[in-house]
Amino acid sequence: MDRYAVIGNPVEHSKSPRIHALFVRQTGQDMRYDARCAPRDGFAAAVQAFRGEGGRGANVTVPFKLDACALADALSTRAQAAGAVNTLTFTDEGIAGDNTDGVGLLRDLIVNLACPLAGQRVLLLGAGGAARGVLVPLLDARPAKLVIANRSSARARELHAALAAHGGQAAFRAGGFADLAGDAFDVVINATSASLEHALPPLPQGVFAPGAFAYDLMYGEAAQAFLAASRAAGAARCADGLGMLVEQAAESFAIWRGVRPDSGAVLAELRRELAGAAR
Repeated sequence: MDRYAVIGNPVEHSKSPRIHALFVRQTGQDMRYDARCAPRDGFAAAVQAFRGEGGRGANVTVPFKLDACALADALSTRAQAAGAVNTLTFTDEGIAGDNTDGVGLLRDLIVNLACPLAGQRVLLLGAGGAARGVLVPLLDARPAKLVIANRSSARARELHAALAAHGGQAAFRAGGFADLAGDAFDVVINATSASLEHALPPLPQGVFAPGAFAYDLMYGEAAQAFLAASRAAGAARCADGLGMLVEQAAESFAIWRGVRPDSGAVLAELRRELAGAAR
């Protein structure tokens, strides 16, 4: 049986093993998928240990997406553009790194949630590995404007400088949260790690335009503080990142197994399970 895993810290909350179990049930693939917690200073050793045990590939979550990019021997085009990796494939030639976060986010927003991005004013909160993974696909979706805001404005501007040439026709800029004063956005995406601590990025009033959509890359309880604050601040629609998690997992599964599962059916089943657990 081929072995795969999600590697992170913390990782015990991850839905990825359940998602891939549902993919396996759908497709009949002979594989097993587990969660593995790596020490904060021991990601590379944890990956090599798993590979040595016969692992075929791994998903990578907080806080190791930049470490995974540095560890990979070869990077896909989208991983190179992002400078972050969430999907590792182990081969005889070494470790291949890819990033499926961006395609997962866009598929969830545009297909599952009917939230178009073309021509919209988009705000991306955060400048770490999660933000890096989705930024280029967001720019490719042709928004009218895309702004990166981060607690450290210098880090946001570094990310902007690295990808400014990819801005295309979008008005593309970066700064700190205070720099958002006077701006309004149609789509606000939280890619900060604040949600893990049920904390909020300090957004100025007026960030949400009438009819705005608020989206948190986290899912479940971790996303609720941001989504509740967004509703109170005027967001008309809100969603957590469970759909993105399923869609990026489906992309990883297709990379590893050459088979694309029915992600919509899996997302619906997970939503039912979460609703049942909440009752």
